[in-house]
Amino acid sequence: MRIDVTFPSAGLKLAGHLYTPEGETTGGRPAIVVGHPGSGVKEQASGLYARRLAERGFVTLAFDAAYQGESEGEPRGLEDPGHRVEDLKAAVSFLATRQEVDPDRIGALGICASGGYALTAAATDHRVKAVGTVSAVDIARQFRAGADGTQDAAVIQGMLEAAAAARTAEARGEGVQSFRLFPDTEEEARRGGPHVYEGWEYYCTPRGRHPRSAKSLTWTSVDHIATFDAFSALALLAPRPLLLIVGREAVTSWMSVEAFQKAPGPKELLWIDGAMHTDLYDKDAYVTPAVEKLAGFFRAHLADADETGAADVLGVRTADPHEMG
Repeated sequence: MRIDVTFPSAGLKLAGHLYTPEGETTGGRPAIVVGHPGSGVKEQASGLYARRLAERGFVTLAFDAAYQGESEGEPRGLEDPGHRVEDLKAAVSFLATRQEVDPDRIGALGICASGGYALTAAATDHRVKAVGTVSAVDIARQFRAGADGTQDAAVIQGMLEAAAAARTAEARGEGVQSFRLFPDTEEEARRGGPHVYEGWEYYCTPRGRHPRSAKSLTWTSVDHIATFDAFSALALLAPRPLLLIVGREAVTSWMSVEAFQKAPGPKELLWIDGAMHTDLYDKDAYVTPAVEKLAGFFRAHLADADETGAADVLGVRTADPHEMG
């Protein structure tokens, strides 16, 4: 069952979809906050994962980040990592107050940019008992180094110049200054390389397009993003467990590998063979094994105290770094 909900985050009202399993249960259920990719909305990948995890017995919450989708916030299209982290913590607060939820059994799942945000949020929020990511990206690393990690350092410097000019223009009353995220045509998208085409094909075609997903960001987003570091507090996440799921063919996979290497606690890196970055957003051949793995992971680590032995059976292993890649 899905219901529309709202909840506050740092003074703004966020819009969400709360998914609950069918059937009655005694006491609260385990719950999972699900964050959407950068530029996404709750009706896309995060909603798909939330629904499918609810079918496996979890209460789940997919929501739109502040300044995006149906959530409040001006200017529209602002991507502020600090607020995005706060949004995830606010979502945990919302779930912790629901009668359907056991507040001691809440996990977080982040997809793409929300993978990085979920790591940061959970590191300092002990209410989050386990963290999963799918196609995880640290948005700051992507802006600074590119999706594949090989971008010339001059690119982010040029973007920071443009962001500074945009702030001056806005101060002069010229309105919100924004930049486009996607090319207009398939031909232009293909010229931009595999990751550009992937994003265009998901967000700008009937495959995944949604009228409220962001097609541009404010230039002021850039200087908010540039100094963020999704992996800086990973040491604080331990001993809570971490599961990172990534496509074997994803150009962004190096960021999940880096997060895995930096995390000191119980952890696992699961490769989905054949999958590119956005394949894990909606393609059933890749989503199904990801959901099954996530369900087992969260079932084990959000287990009720009376469910003895579950965590031992489905515990997280620490993968051999030599097997990565």
